[in-house]
Amino acid sequence: MASILKSLRLLADDTRLRILLLLQQEELSVAELQEILGLGQSRISSHLAQLRAAQLVSDRRAGKHIYYTINAKGFALEVATVLSAAAAEVIEVRADARGLEVLRRKRADLSREYFNRMAGRFGRTYCPGRTWQGVARMLFTLVPPMVIADLGAGEGHLSQLLAGKATRVIAVDNSEKMVEYGSSLARENGITNLEYRLGDLEAPPIEQGSVDLAMLSQALHHAGSPVRALRGACRILRPGGQVVILDLLAHQFEQARELYADVWLGFTEAELVGMLEEAGFDEARAEVVSRDEQNPLFQTVLATGRKRG
Repeated sequence: MASILKSLRLLADDTRLRILLLLQQEELSVAELQEILGLGQSRISSHLAQLRAAQLVSDRRAGKHIYYTINAKGFALEVATVLSAAAAEVIEVRADARGLEVLRRKRADLSREYFNRMAGRFGRTYCPGRTWQGVARMLFTLVPPMVIADLGAGEGHLSQLLAGKATRVIAVDNSEKMVEYGSSLARENGITNLEYRLGDLEAPPIEQGSVDLAMLSQALHHAGSPVRALRGACRILRPGGQVVILDLLAHQFEQARELYADVWLGFTEAELVGMLEEAGFDEARAEVVSRDEQNPLFQTVLATGRKRG
């Protein structure tokens, strides 16, 4: 805590008093204090240095700028009381308050102006911090406690994200190497509610009626029989459980069979709805949710259904 006597001496100066009153309300830079107080940069910096040395203010650097604020730990109750009482005796304080309000409006206007310019273009250009990975992680936090089966899980990155909120996740894949790698990764990350199982997509090794949600993310086009795979998903779901499919929309990129071991060249929305209904699901829906901008211009379709009770 700062020395009370030294703090009181510093408060005897009207400018330092005004600075402290402003910093009580808002974190400000030297340039912003200049704008409000109408004083030179060197004078304000000198006062801030004294206040910082007395532990009455603290600072933080943000890029090229340094922002100052009240150091709550350095303020004795007596100092805070004197500061509040002295404010009534400094005639510039009201003008400072108006200046601070103008500054706040400018900050808000600057942000609003940017988003007004971006309307209709947002997302088409680079937006710092706005990534699909970040959005996905945010949405995964909304997953309620449930048992989830990730069918055709591969290395299981999706399973590991889901395990952060789910009661239990069972990841199934027909590749021994994928199951081995995924299990090892889960152990390294300390994920205890995620189990990898070696098995067929069309006959997942999971108990009947034991799962709340079955997911097939870019897996259905690898199934020998997509309908059998969906029937397998239906078998392991509890009545009312849901299936979610993320796959490629039907395309003509034949090289996918060689490049990615695809058995099916995607599915139309109508095909997915039909297969879901045939496999035992109601409320079947399908829609295109994304389109690649590079060749071969793959499109991604999302399909959902609920197991008939």
